[in-house]
Amino acid sequence: MFKRGLKPGHISGLNKYAVLQKQTRAYQSQNISRKTSHIPILGVSAVLAAAAAGGAGAGYWLLADTNQNPVTLTKVPIPPIASHATIHKVFQDLCTVLPPHHVTVDEEALQDHGYSNNSYHNEGAPNIVVYPTSTAQVSDIVKICNKYDIPIIPFSGGTSLEGHFSAPKGGVCISFTEHMDRIIEFHPQDMDIVVQPGVQWEDLNIYLKKEGLFFPQDPGPGACIGGMIGTSCSGTNAVRYGTMKEWVINLTVVTADGNIIKTRQRARKSSAGYDLTKLFIGSEGTLGVVTEITLKLAVIPKVETVAVCDFESIRDAAAVVPDLVRAGVQIGAVELLDAQMMKAINLANPDLGHSEKPTLFFKFSGASQQLVQHDIDVVSEIAQKHKGGVFKYAKNEQEKVTLWEGRKIALWSSTLLKPNASVWTTDVVVPVSKLPDLIAETQKDIESSFLPCPLVGHVGDGNFHVFILFDKDDAKEYEEAKRLNKNLLERAISMEGSISGEHGVGIGKKSFLVQELGENTVNVMKTIKIALDPKGLMNPEKVLP
Repeated sequence: MFKRGLKPGHISGLNKYAVLQKQTRAYQSQNISRKTSHIPILGVSAVLAAAAAGGAGAGYWLLADTNQNPVTLTKVPIPPIASHATIHKVFQDLCTVLPPHHVTVDEEALQDHGYSNNSYHNEGAPNIVVYPTSTAQVSDIVKICNKYDIPIIPFSGGTSLEGHFSAPKGGVCISFTEHMDRIIEFHPQDMDIVVQPGVQWEDLNIYLKKEGLFFPQDPGPGACIGGMIGTSCSGTNAVRYGTMKEWVINLTVVTADGNIIKTRQRARKSSAGYDLTKLFIGSEGTLGVVTEITLKLAVIPKVETVAVCDFESIRDAAAVVPDLVRAGVQIGAVELLDAQMMKAINLANPDLGHSEKPTLFFKFSGASQQLVQHDIDVVSEIAQKHKGGVFKYAKNEQEKVTLWEGRKIALWSSTLLKPNASVWTTDVVVPVSKLPDLIAETQKDIESSFLPCPLVGHVGDGNFHVFILFDKDDAKEYEEAKRLNKNLLERAISMEGSISGEHGVGIGKKSFLVQELGENTVNVMKTIKIALDPKGLMNPEKVLP
């Protein structure tokens, strides 16, 4: 019971608790290098409760003398590599729930589903590839894998960059590319559509165009909806339409024990229970296998056009973005290409005739020409304020295609700066106010390197990529590519940004997750992973360090 009339300097029970919380925060903020970890969230709560009951002195001793009660970091189970005999049993069981020709151990198929030329984190191929046709079959596959403790790796487009479908522990790859690439339901009046994970976003938009609708996420060519869900992707349209998380209504998911769940109903909003839909988006197949997706759709704008403007420096170009965001312009896309990238584009297509300076590519869209012209005028004024050159915009459909062509061919064009090179495609994002500083500092790092590193960004939402061109068989060049990538990631974290704006974590970036989010936050993620996948079978060794 708290007493009245305490003299100054005395600490009530309530204040003891507040002091202890302050001490706890101070302790947690120290970067103490020990074999034991920081106290996890539940451990801190227990210590605070003990202190509140027993006094600040006892609580402080518990916090300070952690070697007396060492607590290790939460560890996610990792399944062992299965024996040949086990793989044989799994293969036989799979052939009882799938047609035999939908189960393969063909070496070429295994390689195609385990290794990618787009990634430098290839750590193994699966033991078996299966091609289901339905959610029920996926459930049967997962139950068999659970029975034998075999890893499960979902696969759709195979365009990912961070080793998402590599199989370091072998296992069964569930491929959606052959038979689960269908549209299940289409509700044009509700502007939503239910699809399977193997549907490509470009094919989906061709299908929707006749209804005057489209799905506004636009990652790289060949990407499928399943992989886009796994990495929570976006693309050039994100500045106006947001990321994948904003365009998914619900998911059908097969959990690690083979059960089938639907994350919510089809209504546009719901406050019923936890938001499981967003939990699975961006989880990269580590929490369950997504088998059906209900997507929101948008109306195709009546008027669309594009424009380009060059700048004297990359900082000037990047400085346009915060002003543009504050001006409230509903711009379709804002893409930044540096001088190296513009040089590469001219090498790829000299007829485009762009100046080889840092350049912003704009996409405008709206319900009328008057509204679009207003946006063009506002953006043009902002560009001139930041030393922009001639503001060129398309007057007709052909000019629109020609102007935007440079942005579309950027990745392919970059390889002309170093023929036969591999491309390490980086991906960071920061608050838009930090973008000019991040790009300027990154440019200094690039200029000090002996590798060509053109830059392109979806800068309207603070996201950009550096294409590091290197010879992967040259040890010196490979180490330099890793150094540049590491510097970029740590620079983004220091500016309150993220190590991944749209490519996901996979294998390639999981070692930076604690640095971005902190141990306690990553421990919560691990707790969720263990709760949903206690054996660690779902796409093991991805996302979580």
